[in-house]
Amino acid sequence: PSGPAMGSLGRSLARSLLRGQPGLSRPLGPRFYGSVPPELQEKTLVLVKPDAVQRRLVGNVIQRFERRGFKLVAMKLLQADQGLLDKHYQQLRQKPFYPALLAYMTSGPLVAMVWEGYNVVKSTRAMVGDTNSATAAAGTIRGDFSMHVSRNVVHASDSVETAQREIGFWFQRNELVAWESGDKDYTYGP
Repeated sequence: PSGPAMGSLGRSLARSLLRGQPGLSRPLGPRFYGSVPPELQEKTLVLVKPDAVQRRLVGNVIQRFERRGFKLVAMKLLQADQGLLDKHYQQLRQKPFYPALLAYMTSGPLVAMVWEGYNVVKSTRAMVGDTNSATAAAGTIRGDFSMHVSRNVVHASDSVETAQREIGFWFQRNELVAWESGDKDYTYGP
């Protein structure tokens, strides 16, 4: 058709695409209008420990989270001090290995990150692998990069509640960046 019929057909097709009519490839524009659903906003803390920074593994760790589809919302390189580590590892402070852990975690810079996404805490724990590198599965971060339990490359929060608390130790609220991920339709589907 030509003339007015073509204009009407074009407008109708555009409205259908915007409404996401069945049979069409996918709606134009973002699927999640306004705010992101809460289940996609779960956050976890990941620390790339001093041994991994020294071994130049930071990019490898980041790449695994990006490939999984998680969204980086905060990151910084820092030298952790004893006060921060005492808060972070409060449940381990009375353990006999704590002085060695403290010496290790203050031996060099580390990278603190907050990742966001669906079921990110549980998924991150699976991606990181067992604390003991001897039993960490191949394909996990520790299974692929760690040689000894005392140099296990990364820390990952073990629950949503722990993640919220730990994120508060390492980041101020204004350091978390809220941004829209353009690939969430492709990562999470309909």
